[in-house]
Amino acid sequence: MRVLIIDDEEDTREIAKMSLSLLGGYDVIEAENGQHGIEVASQEKPDVILLDMMMPIMDGPATLEALRTNDVTRDIPVIFLTAKAMTTEIEKLKRMGAVDVITKPYDPTTLASQVQAILES
Repeated sequence: MRVLIIDDEEDTREIAKMSLSLLGGYDVIEAENGQHGIEVASQEKPDVILLDMMMPIMDGPATLEALRTNDVTRDIPVIFLTAKAMTTEIEKLKRMGAVDVITKPYDPTTLASQVQAILES
């Protein structure tokens, strides 16, 4: 399974990449902002996208909106990674088309299983 991580923080991408590849066996690709993430998603067609909420250039919600209007990326499941995990915010993101939200900070040892459980639900 291919996972695209879109996050402006390199350390966060590295931790998620190690967790998903070493513990989950996922093939991981990265993008450092929403604009780049849309390009990568269109070219690479990942099975799932992990999307940071707050980023410069294009934030998570704007990125999700752009992904949903692109024929190539429209149906790719998107899971938000965010520290803003209030119930109202989670519901809003799901209404926008996210499949779920994983709260930061997350446990790197369980990230792969969390992603798998979300995709199977």
